[in-house]
Amino acid sequence: MSLSPTSGAGDIIEHLRTLRSQENLAGMARFGIVTETALGLSNVELHRITRLVKVNHARALELWQSGIREARILAAFTADPKTLTLDDARLWADDCNSWEVVDTIADVFVAARFEQVLIPEFAADTREFVRRIAFAMIATAAVHLKKEPDASLLAWLPLIERHAKDERNFVKKAVNWALRQIGKRNAACHGPALALAQKLAGSTDRTARWIGKDALRELSSDKVLARLGVVGASTDRAQS
Repeated sequence: MSLSPTSGAGDIIEHLRTLRSQENLAGMARFGIVTETALGLSNVELHRITRLVKVNHARALELWQSGIREARILAAFTADPKTLTLDDARLWADDCNSWEVVDTIADVFVAARFEQVLIPEFAADTREFVRRIAFAMIATAAVHLKKEPDASLLAWLPLIERHAKDERNFVKKAVNWALRQIGKRNAACHGPALALAQKLAGSTDRTARWIGKDALRELSSDKVLARLGVVGASTDRAQS
């Protein structure tokens, strides 16, 4: 089937089904990807399809409603951030049950500039994958919102500290990710993020300690220090 910008959601889903890969599904499961509704397509293939079908927001909403893993990722790839509403974002968040879908839609939510509303809202949500979205959005914002004042990113450090004791796997990894991305943003952000990493590394809480030590290891690495032009930071901190 030939896909184009005029292809409907049904046509795209039919095409996705023809590409189903049982072998890929087994590999996805090993990486903690939920495969109950998956077809086994790689993100490389989904990006190729995205280039064929282009952005179409109404169709993206239909693709999401299908519940199919690949269709939902395509929905995120082909949604229009300028058209996405907060209600749409909240509905998508409600449906999330896999870390990779979470991380994909976090990009769209940041592009839509929903971070100031949704990060605190989703962080306060007790559901594992909804809370992960909050910290995935922080990590994404730290990398992609290059014109955003550093103060806006540093303002999320207290939220990172507050949830550093959440021991659930997909939350703690996202909290760690957010801290590392803020610290790697530039030299101005590095110091405050490194200080928080050091504080968490000395915590009596096992999860907070893991988040801190792991972030400290990367933020104190020669590679990061050289890229940021940070002088006087010791790599010995990574061993604390």
